This record gives sequence, structure tokens and C-alpha cells, in this order.
Amino acid sequence: MSIAEPQLGLDACGVFFDGTLTDPQLDHPEGIAVHADGSVWCGGEQGQIFRIEPDGRAMEQIASTGGFCLGVAFGPAGDLYVCDVKHAAVMRVDVQSGAVETFADGASGRRMRNPNFPAFDADGRLYVSDSNAMHEPGPGVYRFLPDGSGELWYGRDVNFANGLALAPDDTSLFVAETFSGRVFRLPIEPDGSAGEREELFGAPGVLPDGLAFGNDGTLYVACYHPSQILVVPPPYRKPRVLVRDDEAHLLCHPTNVALRGRTLLAANLGRWHVTAVTLP
Repeated sequence: MSIAEPQLGLDACGVFFDGTLTDPQLDHPEGIAVHADGSVWCGGEQGQIFRIEPDGRAMEQIASTGGFCLGVAFGPAGDLYVCDVKHAAVMRVDVQSGAVETFADGASGRRMRNPNFPAFDADGRLYVSDSNAMHEPGPGVYRFLPDGSGELWYGRDVNFANGLALAPDDTSLFVAETFSGRVFRLPIEPDGSAGEREELFGAPGVLPDGLAFGNDGTLYVACYHPSQILVVPPPYRKPRVLVRDDEAHLLCHPTNVALRGRTLLAANLGRWHVTAVTLP
């Protein structure tokens, strides 16, 4: 099967929550994360933090960063960490009270320009991609401790570092390099430093955005363009199209994905809903 032939038809997809006409409106969600209680959390383009009920029947706004939310992830203590491009910082949201505070805005004497995606390892360290500006490669990936102190962990230029995912064994970090159309891997050395970049795969004309691992170690890649999701089994060299929407309607510029059991949930930056894909 070539990369161009989807494994699933669009009948495997459905709308998990349609926020087009709701109040509040699900405002072009970019990031998505699943809470321990099964609820689904997204950020909006005006800084909104939304919680969608586990059954997808209702949504409420919990908080606001007052900025523009990109990637989101839950930390070990249950707080939600949000990459906010307007504030150029990672914000921490108390999911019970809705209180928002700045967690980190840089390290190693450098401010982040466009923090894009947060990912936690098993020890609670937070990796954050900095996309810099479109078509202006720059460093790279930051790493922060739970107290907010950190370092520029990978300082080499990346052509729009975007989605991140820790390998299932926590020995490497996978990085989506959007405007090179590639996904690469950074080994995590025994001393915690970043190893040499290892190219995994790329596809001409494809813009990879979000990354997520399934329980079986399969890597899922949301592509901003074309509107599709790739599936990449170990050893992560041969991507295939899981599902694609040529009309960019049900899947409309998906950015980030999260798994909940055998359901893959995708945020659609181009519309106002979350898509659910039933995995085979």
C-alpha cells in the first residue's frame, strides 16, 4: 500500500463534538488532550480552555489565558499545560479553579518565540517545541523541571518544530518538523542530554503537525496539509495514510491528536469541531 492510499474511509470518522453553533463556541481548536476522567480538553484562538464531557454531549469553558492556545498536555499533578503563542510562554492551568499562571517563557538565556507543543516524560520533565517563525529555522526544543527551571535542550535549527511525543520507552523524543515535511527522533542520552538527530520519514507536500503514540507503540501523525492522519508502526520508517479528507470538511487541517482507548480524537484548526476516528 502506498502512502497515498488511505487504510480507512471517512465512514470510520465522526464528529465527537460540534462546537460550531454552541455557546461557548469551540473556537478553532489546535491542541487536544484527554483527562484521567475521560473528558477532552482543547484550547481556543482567543485563549479559551474548553472541557468537553466524556460522552461529547456538552462543553464548558474552564479558563482563559487571554492569548492564543496551541498545544496542550496534562502534567503529573493533573494541571493543564498550554503553549500560548501570544504570551510566548507555557501557561499552567488549575483545572479545578481555572486559575492560570505562567510556568515558563524561556531558558538558557533565551526567550521562546513560538512555544508550540508540550510533552511530559515519565519523570515529570516537560519538553516544549519552539517553532520560531514560519520558514525561519531556529532552535529547537526546551526542557523544564517541575519548578519551571529549564534549559534549551536541543539548540540546533529546526524548520518549524511542532508536535512532540516521548517514545513509549522514554528513551527518545519524536519531533514533527512541519515545513521540512519530516519527523525525526532525538535520542535521550543516559546523562539526559539530546543525542544526534535521526531522520525517520518524510513525505513531499505533507505538513506533519501533531504526534501521538498508541498503547501498542504505533505512531499517529496529524497533518495540517493535506487534511489527513498518518499511521507509522515501529521502526517508524514507513508512514501510511490512516484516513484522509480531500474536501477538508470532517478532517479540516487537523493539528493535534490524542488517543482514548481505540478512538483517536483530532482537533481541527480549520473548523469548530473535534473528530473521532474509530481505529481498526
